[in-house]
Amino acid sequence: MALEPDIRCVTVFGGTGFLGSKIVWQLASAGLATRVAVRHPDGISKLEVSGQGEILPVYADVRDESSVALAIKGSDAAINCVGLYIEHGAETFEAIHELGALNVAHQATVFGIDCLVHISGIGADMRSKSRYVRSRAKGELLVSDVFPRATILRPSAIFGPGDKFLNTLAEIARISPVLPLFGRGHTKLQPVYVCDVALAVLKALQNGALRGKNFELGGPRTYTYRALLELLLSHMKRQRLLLPLPFAIWKALSVVAAALPAPPITYAQVALMEHDNVVAKSALSFDELNLKPTALEDVLPQYKL
Repeated sequence: MALEPDIRCVTVFGGTGFLGSKIVWQLASAGLATRVAVRHPDGISKLEVSGQGEILPVYADVRDESSVALAIKGSDAAINCVGLYIEHGAETFEAIHELGALNVAHQATVFGIDCLVHISGIGADMRSKSRYVRSRAKGELLVSDVFPRATILRPSAIFGPGDKFLNTLAEIARISPVLPLFGRGHTKLQPVYVCDVALAVLKALQNGALRGKNFELGGPRTYTYRALLELLLSHMKRQRLLLPLPFAIWKALSVVAAALPAPPITYAQVALMEHDNVVAKSALSFDELNLKPTALEDVLPQYKL
């Protein structure tokens, strides 16, 4: 399906992140002029983008609505993939996932943009005890209220070479004889390939019928956390003891780790692991996007573990 003729320029907020950079590559490869809106535009030089589309770095801080307006003005579509796991000072869950999302949606409305894609995550829930999870859910509500035709994508745990998901686990496995499990390791995950999520964003731009719909994006296979670690260890050709660890201990460790410059685990991540992270049976997913998700086993050989 070709791009809609009225979409020529897209602003991507958070375009230098792990997912954001893949989205930028996908859009540029499709021939779109792509504005990469981030707080540090110098990072754009690190992106490897091929295709016909022009790449333009622009400054934007989603907490500052005036900078959001300048980044969006003149665009035909906007994508918000800014996310936060660790709070630092004024960078809070509420500031990024709620106010930031609202600012992008509001300015998209002000400038008459027809297409807005908002990246959230499976498990977003206003009733959650986790501030992180609640902020994700509230951000979705704010976006839908201000921009009812927004397309919301909720990926499961995202994987791909260079991710912080499997690579962090592999790093621990290289230096430690023990890998701790979240609880008994029974939490279910449906990991999704980063390039598949980026392609889903492009599909949302291509098809006007997807406006105003929510999609949950998961890979073709579901794993328990224990099974996922066993798969990773098998690929690394290593044997490690998998040690069950109660969630109460994980939460305590995350509180202590919060004082570190780069915490290895956050309270938000622990909270997410307390519940299954899989596509709901009633949810729209890759099938409705006419996409076939990539299996983790097909991508693992590309990792340098």
